[in-house]
Formats: sequence, C-alpha cells, structure tokens
Amino acid sequence: MADINFREVTLIVGVVTACYWNSLFCGFVFDDVSAILDNKDLHPSTPLKTLFQNDFWGTPMSEVTGVVGRAELLSSIFFLAAFLSYTKSKGPDNSIVWTPIALTVFLVAVATLCKEQGITVVGICCVYEVFIAQGYTLPLLCTTAGQFLRGKSSIPFSLLQTLIKLIVLMFSTLLLVVIRVQVIQSQLPVFTRFDNPAAVSPTPTRQLTFNYLLPVNAWLLLNPSELCCDWTMGTIPLIESFLDIRNLATFAFFCFLGVLGIFSLRYPGDSSKTVLMALCLIALPFIPASNLFFPVGFVVAERVLYVPSMGFCILVAHGWQKISKKRVFKKLSWVCLSMVILTHALKTLHRNWDWESEYTLFMSALKVNKNNAKLWNNVGHALENEKNFERALKYFLQATHVQPDDIGAHMNVGRTYKNLNRTREAEESYMMAKSLMPQIIPGKKYAARIAPNHLNVYINLANLIRTNESRLEEADQLYRQAISMRPDFKQAYISRGELLLKMNKPLKAKEAYLKALELDRNNADLWYNLAIVYIELKEPNEALKNFNHALELNPKHKLALFNSAILMQESGEVKLRPEARKRLLNYVNEEPLDANGYFNLGMLAMDDKKDTEAEIWMKKAIKLQADFRSALFNLALLYSQTAKELKALPILEELLKYYPDHIKGLILKGDILMNQKKDILGAKKCFEKILEMDPTNVQGKHNLCVVYFEEKDLLKAERCLVETLALAPHEEYIQRHLSIVRDKISSSGFVEQPILPAGKSTGGEGGDRIPTKNVKEIRSESRPTQITKTSDDQSQSKPNKQLEKNTDKEAPQKTKDIKEIEKKRVAALKRLEEIERILNGE
Repeated sequence: MADINFREVTLIVGVVTACYWNSLFCGFVFDDVSAILDNKDLHPSTPLKTLFQNDFWGTPMSEVTGVVGRAELLSSIFFLAAFLSYTKSKGPDNSIVWTPIALTVFLVAVATLCKEQGITVVGICCVYEVFIAQGYTLPLLCTTAGQFLRGKSSIPFSLLQTLIKLIVLMFSTLLLVVIRVQVIQSQLPVFTRFDNPAAVSPTPTRQLTFNYLLPVNAWLLLNPSELCCDWTMGTIPLIESFLDIRNLATFAFFCFLGVLGIFSLRYPGDSSKTVLMALCLIALPFIPASNLFFPVGFVVAERVLYVPSMGFCILVAHGWQKISKKRVFKKLSWVCLSMVILTHALKTLHRNWDWESEYTLFMSALKVNKNNAKLWNNVGHALENEKNFERALKYFLQATHVQPDDIGAHMNVGRTYKNLNRTREAEESYMMAKSLMPQIIPGKKYAARIAPNHLNVYINLANLIRTNESRLEEADQLYRQAISMRPDFKQAYISRGELLLKMNKPLKAKEAYLKALELDRNNADLWYNLAIVYIELKEPNEALKNFNHALELNPKHKLALFNSAILMQESGEVKLRPEARKRLLNYVNEEPLDANGYFNLGMLAMDDKKDTEAEIWMKKAIKLQADFRSALFNLALLYSQTAKELKALPILEELLKYYPDHIKGLILKGDILMNQKKDILGAKKCFEKILEMDPTNVQGKHNLCVVYFEEKDLLKAERCLVETLALAPHEEYIQRHLSIVRDKISSSGFVEQPILPAGKSTGGEGGDRIPTKNVKEIRSESRPTQITKTSDDQSQSKPNKQLEKNTDKEAPQKTKDIKEIEKKRVAALKRLEEIERILNGE
C-alpha cells in the first residue's frame, strides 16, 4: 500500500470541497422524499430493529431489491475497504494471513447490505489474488493447469494457497447470496415495461438494446456532459434491427474492451496489471445492473457507475502517466489534465444547482431527454406541490402525449382536474387509466404483472365518485375490486373503511380497518381510525384503548391526543382527568394556534371547579378565534356561575353579534338583565326573540311569563303559563308557578301590587315571586369526527378534524325562593352531566 502524502490528501479534500460546497444549499428531492422525509424508520419512535427488517425506503424487505442515491456511495466505501483488507492476506513465503480474510468477508457482507453490487468485490479479490498477488498471466495459468491435468507436475504450493483462499471467498459469497434470496423470499421485484422497456421486448430487440446500453454507460463515464436523473421509459429508443446504426457503437465498444482484456491477461508487467484491475473495477461491479442475470428497474442509472468510475479513473490516470513520461507530450499532457479537472469541476458546480429543488432537477432532465413521460410527470408533481395546478396540468397532459399508455400519467391528469374542481374531466381521466390496466388472467397472480401504485386508480376513482351520495355502492365496488386484485393492498382497506363509516356501516368498517392492521400494525393512523369506529359503535372503552395504542406508536399523534383527552373527560371518571389534561397540554404544544385545545382545557378546568384557570384557557381560545361560539358562551356561563354576571354581559353581546340566533345565550342574557340589571324590558326582548325563532321553546316562554308577572300583568302571565303548561304538561314547576299567579289574582282582586325586586318573595309557603327558569347545563354542538386519511395517493386531501367538544353549558341562575323551587333547581343540575356527542354530522 502506498504511503499517504499529506499534501496530496489536502489537495484532494480541497478540490472536492470546492466542487461540492454549493450542494449544501440544495433541498431533499426525488427519492430523498421517500427515503428520508417520508421514511417512518427514521422516526425516533420507531424501534431500531425495524431498520434491519425494512429496506432503504422503510418498506418490507421483500418489496424491492435495490436502494438508491447514497447507498451506492456507502457500498463503495465498504467495497474498497474489503479489497484493501484482502490485499494484506498474503504473508511471508506466500502464507495465508487469515485475519484480513475474515475482515474482508465481514466488509463484503456490510457492502452487500448497503447495495447488492457490493458482493462483486469478491470477484475483484479473486482476480487480484491470481494475476497480481501470484503474478500469473492467462497463458501461464493455462500451461500450469494443463501440466497438472496431464499428470506432468503437481499443483504449486502458491497455487494451492491461492485455491484455499478463493474457496473461502466463494463459499462466503454463496452464503451471502443464499441469505439475500431468503430475505427477498425468492421473489424478484415487480417492474413494468415503463421502467425497462427492453426487458419485456422480444428477441433480438432485447439483446441488441441491452448490449447497446454498455457503450451508452461508457460514454457517460467518458463525457458526462448530459446527465439525467431518470433514464427509464422512452429515454433510449429500442434497437429493433441489426441495421440500426447504433449497433456500430456496440461493436466498437466490445472491440476496444477485447483489446484491453487481451493486453491485460496475456502480457506480464505493471502496465498490464494496472489495466487488468481497472477493467475489473469497471466490469464486475456493473454486472448486477447489466440485465445479464435478471431485469432491473431502469434503462440507465448514473448511480451504478460510482464503482466503475474508479476503474475508469485508473485507466485515464495510467494513460496520462504513459503520455506524460514522453518528453514531447509532457507539457501538453499537463495542460490537458488541467483542462479536464477545470471543466469537470465547473460542470459539477453547475450540476449541483440542478439538485436545488425537484422543479430544477426535472427541468434539467427534460433538457436532456423529452421522450421520458416520467420526467414530464415529475415536473408536474413539483408544480402540484406548489399548488400551481394549471401549469402542472400542462405537464401531465404532455406526459400522456409522450406515452399514451402510461397509467400513472392519466392518474395524474385526473387528480389535477379534481384539484381544479373539474370533476367530469377527472372521472374521464381515471376511467382512461382504468381501461389501460391489464386484464385478469385466470390462474396468474395479478400483483406480479402490475406496479402496485397503479392500483391506486381504483382508489382515486372511488374517492371521486363517493362525493355523490347516490354512487356510494359504486365506490365500494371499486374498493373491493382493488382488494380482489391485491389482497395486501392496505390503502384499499383504509379507504373502504372510511366509505363504510359514511354509509353507516361501522361493523364492516371495523372489519376493513382490522384487515389493514394485519398488514401494518405499526401505523398509528390506523389505530386512530379504528378508535373512531368504536366511537361510532358506542364503545368508548375500546375507542380509548385504540387511541392509546396510536399514542404508543406516535406519542405526538395530535388527533389521538386531542380526542382521547375528550373521551376521558366525557367518561365522567375523575381519575382520568389528570391524564386528559396532560394530553390536551401536549396537544396545544403541538398545535399552539388551534383554539379547540385551549377551549377544552377550559372545559376540563370548569369540571374540576378551577374557575380562574378555566377563565384563562377560555380567553386564550377566544383570542385565537374571536367568533368561537362555545368558548364565548361558556366564558359567559363561567362568569354567571361565579357571581360575575355583569362581566358575562359583554361576552354575551359578542356571542350574539356573531350568532344572533343563539337561544341559550339569549336565555342567559335575559336572565342576567332581569335579575342583575333589573332591565325587564331588555330581558323581555331576549325571550320574545327566542319565541320568534322557536315558538315551542318551553324555557324561553316560561321566562317570558315571568316578565309578564314582573310587569304586574297577572292575567297575561296566567294565559302565558297555561300555554307553557300545554307545551310541557309534566313540568311541576310550571304548574306551581301557575298556582302562584292564580293565588295572587284571587287575593289581589286585581288591585295593583308593587313590583317585587328580583330574588325576593313575599313570604308564605309558595311565595309570590316567580323565578326565571335556569338554563340547562348541557354539552352540545359537538363537531363530527373525521377519519384521519393515511393515503399515499397525492390526490387525496387530508383534513384532520377533531372530535371537538364544542360545549355549551347553560348557566344555572341563582334563586332565593322557596325550598321547592330550590330543590327543583338542584334536580335539574343533576341532569346537566349528560353529554351529547354528534358523530358524522348527525
């Protein structure tokens, strides 16, 4: 191993830094989104063991065989480390040093875990051992083998040692292959003809195209001027004839490769050995991507050239060294080398800016290749993420023109039409995509013949048509069709569960979510959705268990925090209130601008009789949402309950400004005006307005009767109470108050009596002061629960509404009348604890 020169290292680090410094300003683009931003394996709450159970994308290991991006770089590091370790396995007198070999096997395994092509370092080690360490050439090796086979000589000790090391390497390689096959469960990944058109082409098109891809990759190494982030679909037209001019490039490539191969294997010397190792580094790591043993999911991929580029650089450096040693070419060689380094450095700097965002990346790719529908689609996606749907639609439509049978392109068009509220065109596009789906072949596994994401066309179409109440069954049929095609299609179960809830079929929705959980038990959203189903089924205990399970998987699941806290509060169990408060505090920490969190903290404080704390939370909710109906009313109610009725009035005025038909607010206002402000006329207007909106409102009508009594209009008060009793014949307090009025009429002989002050009575068993009827303390106006959508499909919006407890407690009015009236009030308060939850808008 050559000595490390500090100046050389410093120079290399400086050049690399200068070339790539601007890449630090680029964002996550392309596969980074799926592999990093959306990868659940990277969440702190995900167990470490899942990193070994799932692949680079965070999905089960059996779904794909390769990874992208920096995985190749990581594999390359261990690739080189394994090779360098192996170079130390030769001891004095050609003995075997086993420690470097053991380390090599370990590093090969690590390199293979990073990227499958890492296993090819074993082949390079074999070539190094035979032709470099032992110094054999191909003719000498053939001669030695021939003599041994003819019995003229025995195997040389050096060759025997070589065979032992090679057997160890090959056995370890075979073991790695077996393990890898077991990991993918002996199944190759599912690719479509759009990923690699040549793989599904007939002979000789397939062979001619695959062979032509070799000089294409060589040209990218030689002249990386036109780089593209995606080379799938129609990037490189198929070679369908032997007369295609591009076959000349293939022929020239194999001729050049053959010349270099003969030179490196036939002749001894350092030059041939250098060329041989360079060729091995170029060819062997490229074999997994060459379609030689199995089809791959791309036409060309620049990332698979990372390790081959090492061999290419060795060839270039070796050639430059040969030229620079000649006096006549020395200066010219240095000038050329400087120009190559400068131009490539500038190209790298410029290329880095292409990766600044997804839009810049895919637009740069379209400059290189306009025949790839995937690139048009990806530019559309980038614009779609910026909510620029009109421009996105143009690119999606262009993708359908470039590749008319691209199912994904038609799905993108449909989704964009939906975002533009052009539902008819959206449905037509989805129907077109659906018509392009392969037909079911009896006895053949459907999932193996189609990209799983294409099945989303059924989900998208169903989600579109289910907005029409008359087509819910049709939408359900689409979900079931998707499930029949792929029984492990998790999103189909999730979407069907949402639909079944909408169709008031919670038991079937439960079945759908349980099936989805069989496929993904670590999905917090699924546990949350199942909890909502149990709420529909009136099983709050089971709902709470599922909320808790969701929070175990994701302690910051905002909807689970909020709704489980509400469920705990509504259970009436005092022991659950501290945990409910803790979860609501966590919720407002995650969603500091959501007034609902502060409001429900206020309601919890009211339940715990913490009036000052409740007032603070209610004011915070109103500050965030000035027209928060329930917060305004309950703050006024709180003031009324704590003998601060006059502070309640401005709050009620604000409430009635936004909601003039708020009956409970009018009752409370009228009650305060009559009993605290002595404003009988103002109270009368409140009660009359209630009866204008609801003539059968017993509470409002009764209180209006009290107003008539206070106005000394006893006959009118009597008629009013008779009418009220007709509306509620079983209400004992109305009968009692009617008796009081009639007794007053009989005793007074219609002589005018002074108006008694509020809260006073004339004495006697029944008294002659009739109190206004208290506002019942109920919790109402709960907003509907909405299922959290866990769709991966970009067409679906994800409105995450909570099971909001927008509670209106109606204020209990303090009275100082006879014991029977007080007992009646206490009995009414006991009924105040009933909680009305309205789910799904009911």
